[in-house]
Amino acid sequence: MNYFEFYGLPVAFRLDEAQLRRLFYQNSRKYHPDFHTLASPEEQAEMLHLSTLNNEAYQTLADPDRRMRYVLEIKGLLADEGQQQVPQEFLLEMMDINEALMELEMDYDPERFEQTAQAVNHWERTLDDAIAPVLDRYTDDSPNSREDLLQVRDYFLKKRYLVRIREKLATFAAR
Repeated sequence: MNYFEFYGLPVAFRLDEAQLRRLFYQNSRKYHPDFHTLASPEEQAEMLHLSTLNNEAYQTLADPDRRMRYVLEIKGLLADEGQQQVPQEFLLEMMDINEALMELEMDYDPERFEQTAQAVNHWERTLDDAIAPVLDRYTDDSPNSREDLLQVRDYFLKKRYLVRIREKLATFAAR
């Protein structure tokens, strides 16, 4: 049973956060081990398992990035770490940013740092704006669901790449 099934929700990138929270609290009361202290050891173990599942499911689905990763995983679109390929055209577009990072490494310049940070911000906004309609419309049963999932996977990989660049930038900001 996946986390969406556990809560009786459709697989989606956008969720009603209030509904998810309500379901989490309902399940918390229903499965909390403290409410089953007089049950048999088997029932107590089952309630502990369901309580743990409830917490894991909520933590994953409540966070948009973790939810995106989870949907891509259950759809079989994410390989093991390090085996995913960031789209080549995106890597070519990142060459200027990577060159700027190398230059900052050799000779830190606050102005170059700011320009690079702004370029990363621009890319993040551009990617977010482009994927928003896909995330909004995605359903398992839509005729374009496979194509939408592939677009989301590419977005996810690009965002992870930008996160690593942002982490490198953070090392310069600390100087």
